[in-house]
Amino acid sequence: MGKRSFGQLLKFGGAGRGIGVILAAALIGALPRAGHAQGACREDTLWLKGDWGQARFTVEVADTRSARAEGLMHRSAMPASAGMIFVYERTGPVSFWMRNTLIPLDMLFADEHGVIQRIHHEAIPLDETPIPGGDAIRYVLEINGGMAKSLGITEGSAMRHPSFLQEIANWPC
Repeated sequence: MGKRSFGQLLKFGGAGRGIGVILAAALIGALPRAGHAQGACREDTLWLKGDWGQARFTVEVADTRSARAEGLMHRSAMPASAGMIFVYERTGPVSFWMRNTLIPLDMLFADEHGVIQRIHHEAIPLDETPIPGGDAIRYVLEINGGMAKSLGITEGSAMRHPSFLQEIANWPC
């Protein structure tokens, strides 16, 4: 019989038509629902979208004071599609530094809606100069330095993650 594409199975006549219809129904049922093309929100996955397109990062979550204080310190490398999302209990002013951080980072500062308000590109490893994020920040995504420019990520882009306040999130789960 040979290999056939999904479209060819649907066009297949005779007894094969019933199989094609059953296969089509099974595949359609397995497709993600509208609005959830990226699948269910997961703790280890953060999505970004904007006029530039979409990106997905595998993230660690820093949502306690000690986890936020440690951040990405003492790491000599990080995979290209990885990052860390810092989650704060309250929206307010946020400032970062690169103490004991060995890799250059881009810092994406987002408000309580998960909308990026400021991007700090290429933070310098081990530099203790404060990097202010703004006065109304709730989330900060750290990714490899240069990645934001490489992907075209811009201020105004939206982030999606289950740690965000879903009832007010710009892009809820």
